[in-house]
Amino acid sequence: MISRRTLLAVSFAAAAAVAGPAAADPVKIRIAATPGPHAQILEAVKPVAAKKGIDLTIVEFSDYVVPNVALDSGEIEANSFQHQPYLDNQVKDRGYKIVSVGRTVNFPMGFYSKKFKSFEEIPAGSKISIQNDPTNGGRALLLLQDKGLIKLKDGVGVKPSPLDVVDNPKKFQFIEIDAAQSPRALDDVAAAAINTNYATQAGLDPVKDPILRENPEGPYVNVIAVRVADKDKPWVKDLVEAYRSPEVKAFIAEKFKGSVLASW
Repeated sequence: MISRRTLLAVSFAAAAAVAGPAAADPVKIRIAATPGPHAQILEAVKPVAAKKGIDLTIVEFSDYVVPNVALDSGEIEANSFQHQPYLDNQVKDRGYKIVSVGRTVNFPMGFYSKKFKSFEEIPAGSKISIQNDPTNGGRALLLLQDKGLIKLKDGVGVKPSPLDVVDNPKKFQFIEIDAAQSPRALDDVAAAAINTNYATQAGLDPVKDPILRENPEGPYVNVIAVRVADKDKPWVKDLVEAYRSPEVKAFIAEKFKGSVLASW
């Protein structure tokens, strides 16, 4: 004889089978970015990530130092703001246990000027500002060398400094400043190297306004970084796939019209 308790148990089991398994709670991921394009792209990533079970919270930092500090200390789970040479330098110098897990976008760097329409017009001895961190400042100097305006020591790699300039025909004076402050330097220098995210924040057009612009190829593709301990977790793969989705690529092309280039 089947008891009432048994019948209830069978009924509940049947109902559960019809309803299917309960949906898993979303994985909550805090990801840091600098304001402007990096943060805007992540807003486009959010709905794609949500379909993969990731509840993405974007945390904005206004400089290039704090996002790695916050990631290494566990205040956030990921960041998306830096290129690989910058991350490599941070890991080497500060001992962070963080690693890149996916390539994202490239922001070709440019030199901008409020006073001159070309570098050829800039008088000898003028002040030129570059970023004060080794990888971005070095990137600016490599761009000047690529355009034949200076010559650097052989073998300097991707982190030359003004001390590595061995030929400077126009005797430019290099002023090193924080990358976030580069647009503000335009009033005080003949030209300033400005990263694309800070250029767009300042209302500059990274395609039309630079008097020199970097070629988009090279080692400066940006990356998503996580802690080494997290790199093999399932959400990391899902986050990278959400970023590198067709939807996000279409958003980048439409929104930035060539000033930001998808790497996939």
